[in-house]
Amino acid sequence: MILHTLIDYDVLRLIWWLLLGVLLVGFAVTDGFDLGTGILLPFVGKTDVERRVVINAVGPVWEGNQVWLILGGGAIFAAWPQLYAVSFSGFYLAMFAILTALIVRPVAFKFRSKREDAGWRRAWDMALFFSGFVPALIFGVAMGNVLQGVPFRLDDSMQIFYEGSFFGLLNPFALLCGLVSVAMLVMHGAAWLQLKTQDAVADRARRFGSIAALATVVLYAVAGVLLWLYIDGYHISSAIDTTGPSNPLLKVAETQPGIWFANYQAHPWTIAAPAIGLLGALGAWIGLCKRRELFALLSSTLSIAGIVLSVGASMFPFILPSSLDPRASLTVWDSSSSHLTLFIMLVCTAIFMPLILMYTSWVYHVLWGKVDEQAIRDDSGHAY
Repeated sequence: MILHTLIDYDVLRLIWWLLLGVLLVGFAVTDGFDLGTGILLPFVGKTDVERRVVINAVGPVWEGNQVWLILGGGAIFAAWPQLYAVSFSGFYLAMFAILTALIVRPVAFKFRSKREDAGWRRAWDMALFFSGFVPALIFGVAMGNVLQGVPFRLDDSMQIFYEGSFFGLLNPFALLCGLVSVAMLVMHGAAWLQLKTQDAVADRARRFGSIAALATVVLYAVAGVLLWLYIDGYHISSAIDTTGPSNPLLKVAETQPGIWFANYQAHPWTIAAPAIGLLGALGAWIGLCKRRELFALLSSTLSIAGIVLSVGASMFPFILPSSLDPRASLTVWDSSSSHLTLFIMLVCTAIFMPLILMYTSWVYHVLWGKVDEQAIRDDSGHAY
């Protein structure tokens, strides 16, 4: 017996769809408060020392948090090669903007305090703001475009043709989703700053975070209503072969109004995802207003997880619909790697994922506690 046949092909495909969701949530939760903190930097830090407090709130952990982005990209490349090919080529300029921002961020961390000049530090502070705002916005815009369908098609040889443009991605619904993402991560960053800082910085973070939490609730609800009323979803109208070859063109798919909500009717338990997204944001608002630090951070974490997972729950089994040719849309059942590849990757994940989680937990445990403003004034005990 060949070992990989112990797990059916359709089960492996479903497992990797779930793991992809876990990796995306992991990145949004961990690096999300880094991005949110960067966006808040000019608003919660009024003096140079206060801004150094904000930077040092994420200084010990931001590098490790980016592991989830690398894992997510690697999982897409290996488990869903067609998804990788379409998204990383079609969204090339958007990806370039995100990577540029993520490259600027560590440079800003390292160079900001190398000189005493106020203009120098102010320039790097703005770089940190944009390196938080740009990825937060573009990730949300990307999700909005995925929900509407991406303008690509496949020919009979499976060659990909993308016929969109960068500015075509900036449509009203996608920009609304981008604002949801920004508000969500600002809320999360504020919850993190409330936990890690004190006095004036924490007070300002609570004020801006509570506004962002309410904005998350409103914008997410509005996006859901617009998705239901005005955005056509996709569904497979032919027989579904869950163990068939990875060839999207073998199915028949079409668009239909409101179909993105069909899974919630067929599987009512999936309603938990959007419900957690809304209730988590409300919980974060309460935690920020009531100065309940851990409750606010846990609630914002749950909100992010619910919002991200609600996209997957709505679209299943689609992972990247095509607005040009619906039958070319990529689904869980027809765009994965081979049976053997998915099995080998699962074995590797089962070995290394617990190690990553244990190491990350240990780092957060060792570096727990609030940033000491006096130590920053004395230039001792902090990295930045």
